[in-house]
This record gives sequence, C-alpha cells and structure tokens, in this order.
Amino acid sequence: MIKGLKRQKTTNVTVFEYGLLSASSKAAEKDNVEAISEGAFEYLKKCCLCDESESRFLKLKIAHGMEVLQVQNYAGVVLCPDGTQIEILPKIAKANNQERTATAAQKSLLMMLKSLKQFRHIETEVASIKKQKMPLMEIFIAQFLNAVNVLVKKGVRSDYVREQINSAYLKGKLLNSQQLKHNFINRHKFYVEYDAYLMDRAENRLIHLALKSVASYTNVNKSKKLSQELLFAFDEVPLSSNYKNDFSSVKLQRGMQHYDVPLSWARLILEGYSPQSMLGENNAYSLLFPMEAVFENFVAKYLKQRVSSPQKLSSQVQSKSLVTYGDKSYFRLKPDLYLKDFIGMDTVLDTKWKLINQNKKSGKDKFGLSQDDFYQMLGYGYKYLNGEGDLVLIYPKTDSFDEPLEHSFNYDNENRLKLRVLPFDVSPYRESNGNERIDLSLLGISNK
Repeated sequence: MIKGLKRQKTTNVTVFEYGLLSASSKAAEKDNVEAISEGAFEYLKKCCLCDESESRFLKLKIAHGMEVLQVQNYAGVVLCPDGTQIEILPKIAKANNQERTATAAQKSLLMMLKSLKQFRHIETEVASIKKQKMPLMEIFIAQFLNAVNVLVKKGVRSDYVREQINSAYLKGKLLNSQQLKHNFINRHKFYVEYDAYLMDRAENRLIHLALKSVASYTNVNKSKKLSQELLFAFDEVPLSSNYKNDFSSVKLQRGMQHYDVPLSWARLILEGYSPQSMLGENNAYSLLFPMEAVFENFVAKYLKQRVSSPQKLSSQVQSKSLVTYGDKSYFRLKPDLYLKDFIGMDTVLDTKWKLINQNKKSGKDKFGLSQDDFYQMLGYGYKYLNGEGDLVLIYPKTDSFDEPLEHSFNYDNENRLKLRVLPFDVSPYRESNGNERIDLSLLGISNK
C-alpha cells in the first residue's frame, strides 16, 4: 500500500470528481482548480500519459490558459512521491451544496464502500471520524490500528514452528548428518530439530509488516502512539518477507475470528485496491474506486435486503447478446440488476453515476439524460423483456433531482415497453426513521 514511500512532510489536497489539478502559479486564482506541487504534477502527468491503466483516472488538458489534470470518475486517495496526498471525493455532495461538503462526501463514500466485499469491515460511526476532519487515508489507518488493538487484547496466537539449530544441549531430534558436518570437532554441541511454540506464523507476520508500513506514514498523533505500542506487541514476530505467499498460507483456525478484520485491512495495506499500480521506483500508492461500480454495488445490496425473495434479484446478468452472427453471439448485454417475476413481470434496472436535473426539460438538456443510455436500455428491453415490460434507470439523488420523473419514457405507442427514471439517496445524514433511499413502490417492492 504505502511501502516504498519515503516519509516526507505531507501536503493534503482535496478535489472532487472531475476537478482540476495544476502546478501553475495561476491555479490559486481559479475556484475550480486545486494547486499542487510541481513534483506531484509531473508525477501524475507521467501516469496520465502512460499506456497502462494508470491513465484511466486522469486526463491532461488545457483550461484557463494553463496545463491541468482532470480527475475522472474515481474517488479515493493518491499519494505522490514528494509527500503530496490527493483526496478525491464523490461529486454528489458538491452537487447538493451541503455545508461541510468535503465531510459529507467523505461519509457518503465510506458508507457506500461497505457494500464492497473488501471493505465490509469499515466502520462509519466511529467517534474520531465524527469529531475531527481526518483524511481518508488516516481514517483507514486508524481503523486498521483499532482492529489490531482489539486483536492484541484478545490474544495474539502462537503456533508450533519447526526449527533446526546447533544447540548447547540436546533437545528434540538429533540430526546425524548435520551433527557430523558441523560438530565433528565441537562434540559438546548438538545439531537438533524441534518444534517451538512461537508467534512466528503467517497471520502475525502480515500484520507486523502492515503495522510497520502505516507507522512510517501516519501524521495523526494518536495513530502514531498506538502504532508504536502495537509494534512493541509484535516485536518477537519477524516481518513478512513474501506477503503474497503468506496470504496464501493464512488459515484462520477455530478461535481466531478476531484475526479476520485486521487481516482484511492488512491485505488492503499491502496489496492495495486500485485500478492501477502507480509508476516509478518509489511506487506511490493509490487507493481509488470507480464510482460507477461503487454505486452499483451499494444499490444492489440495498435492494437485495428489501425484496422478499432475494434470489429473484440478480446482479450483472449476461445471458443475452445484442446480435448473432452465424452461430456466434456478439456484444453481450449486461444490465446491472434483473428483478424476476415481481407483480407478474420482470424488470431490468441499471444504475448510472451521473448528475441529472429534473428542471431542465426542454431543448438540448432533456434533464441531462444521455441518448446512449436510452439506446442501451432499449436493447435490454427487447432482449430480456421481449419488448414488453418495465425498465428503470437509477441515478444518485441531488437537490436538482430529488423525486422520480413524473412520467415514464415510452418506447412505443402502445406503452408496452416503459422506462422510469428514479433517484437514489446516498446521503450520509439519513436517519433510521423508516424512510427509504428509493421509492420501492415503483419497483413493485413492499416496504418491510
């Protein structure tokens, strides 16, 4: 995760999706451009211009008469070799004009990340997150340290480890060939093999290495202190020399459930979760999430918890293709969600991480909806529903789109194939008062 990143003074920069970054002296004069160091800009520019997947989250362009990098539809954290930490937040909170916009966006992201398997252990109601504004990376580090602290209190597990040493006394099994080789003259010593009960096991080595990594990075005093205390607790454990091999040999035995969360964090820290591996000898770390996938997973998990028969709601179905050529199928159709046999019919749903405006009805605006999305839904409708039934497009809820569009979009004069456009609330401030994030009645789902 952050291995190879030399400890330097950290500069924190916050930007929203599709925001602009520049090292130009004019950047500070523009409200929509965030100024970063020359070193950070050159590093990110190199990433942007490469042929690898690094180029997906940045786009190089000219704006306001200066060279800028535009962040794409990813959210998360990028660490640059010079110590610059760029926090990229979801655009949704900015669109809502909320107070403490960055904090709201950060909480929305953490809430949605819980729908991903790799981040199911994230806690969003931690007091330290509520009381102080903390960068995302520091939030992740704090939660990892807290998980390891709980593990230490419950007990660090030891295991029998087979050792071979040239001992001053006889114990275990004498290795005759090694004895002759090493002790032909020194006959007062014994080359033996025995099982020692030690903390040296794969799980502990991985956690120790992850602790070492975050201790060299964190700038939060509480995390610094806790990381040093935990490192002392793992002092007898060697660092993992090959974390990939160690992860493959992890076996959580009975009574080791308290290792699950610390090891999940350790995997993220050591392996990362990113669409790319950053460039350079000092491989700076990125923790980036494609927001379309995050939003899709969040909506899918939410709906599956609310349908009476979860097995009837399928994610990422791909049984149909757009066309056939001879005996082969081309252009696989993959709607995000397929709701089977509700109120006597099937429904195809697709999520779009885009901002639309229900007040812009005429001219070229058309609510900000995309013609390509409607063509895509048409393909789903004819292939999965045989041209008759309900289609649903789900967009994030904003101040400009807070209610379902009044009418359905009809693909034929007989209204056999209809498309509804619905908002989905991703606000982190929603109280548990019975309100739903989406109008379930329009999906044929009864509130539980």
